[in-house]
Amino acid sequence: MTTTPSTPETAATLDVARVRAAFPALDLGAAHFDGPGGSQVPAVVADAVGATMTAGLANRGTLTEAELRAERVVAEARAAVADLLGADPRGVVFGRSMTQLTFDLSRTLSRDWGPGDEVVVTRLDHDANIRPWLIAAERSGATVRWLEFDPETAELDDIAPLLTERTRLVAVTAASNLLGTRPDVPSIAAAAHEVGALVYVDGVHLAPHSPIDVSALGADFLACSPYKFFGPHLGAVVADPALLETLRADKLVPSSDAVPERFELGTLPYELLAGVTAAVDFMAGLALGDDGEPADRRTRVLTSMATVERHEAALLQRLLDGLGSLDGVVLHGAPARRTPTVLFSVAGRTGREVSARLAAAGVNAPASHFYAIEASRHAGLGDDGAVRAGIAPYTSTGEVDLLVATVSQMLTPR
Repeated sequence: MTTTPSTPETAATLDVARVRAAFPALDLGAAHFDGPGGSQVPAVVADAVGATMTAGLANRGTLTEAELRAERVVAEARAAVADLLGADPRGVVFGRSMTQLTFDLSRTLSRDWGPGDEVVVTRLDHDANIRPWLIAAERSGATVRWLEFDPETAELDDIAPLLTERTRLVAVTAASNLLGTRPDVPSIAAAAHEVGALVYVDGVHLAPHSPIDVSALGADFLACSPYKFFGPHLGAVVADPALLETLRADKLVPSSDAVPERFELGTLPYELLAGVTAAVDFMAGLALGDDGEPADRRTRVLTSMATVERHEAALLQRLLDGLGSLDGVVLHGAPARRTPTVLFSVAGRTGREVSARLAAAGVNAPASHFYAIEASRHAGLGDDGAVRAGIAPYTSTGEVDLLVATVSQMLTPR
């Protein structure tokens, strides 16, 4: 079973030159392999943020044009995220970040947990999909069960032995931001649902690289970060609105008790939401097909992201082949299904030294554990991690070759 939904048959291609021209930051000359930590931003997104801030805003309402504009911005952003993830706009919750939203929901969901209840987290995940659940389990007296992964392949173990009738929640990543692994989330979710557990999926690292359908994944909650897919800095979680109706979040007395507003603390950042809509529209227009663009944005998103996935897979293979051919370079993990993300080390050099050398050559590829601290430790990399190179739709063949050539130069005698 795969985690990629079916997409329309298409002859779409990715015009990399056209894509790159949309990003003003690329004119500065750096080759950005740091997208897993936050992508570059196209001009249309920045324009949408600026235009919203200067158009006249007020708190949401139904009287003035400013109030109505704020209402439209929120509704349009919910619809955009829903089209990106195959979700219901009524179940789109916005917040400061994926981390903040996950902490908030962990407190809400764990209210009914107690001694004897269990929660499953994976050693592969970003800490934002581990620590909130560990803290919630500790406060409620629930037991934490760890799903491990093979350090050599970076593949998750079988979850079945960890599940019982007392399992209340399984937290799992759709793609590892450190090693690129794409677990079989649908199978994990199906097994969790058989014992009555909810499934909370971290989709942050998958959303920029692949078509996503929250129902096909089997996720009860799916979290993402728009700034990883060309948007502004904020977070979003999608869920079935009927499920959200059953949850009582901490909130101020005067604030709305409606779903999804009851989960959104304070006034939403309208200008950033406008940027989210612009980012999804940009993603929907990435592919160029022979038959023209279908009118439906969800269909265009699926077509474009399938095209992005093929383009990035080719560049990933070029990067893996190039680095893999160099004696003294260690590639960490070899998952069967992965995002275009490569974690590597160079013999005799620290990750920081490698990143500094790359930066001097105009290649941005940082070294760290990237908040996947449990994964880094389990893979034998400790708290230092390694160098991460992430491919994006704006990555060119020449940039991949430059990264490989620069690493190759580090292997010559000093």
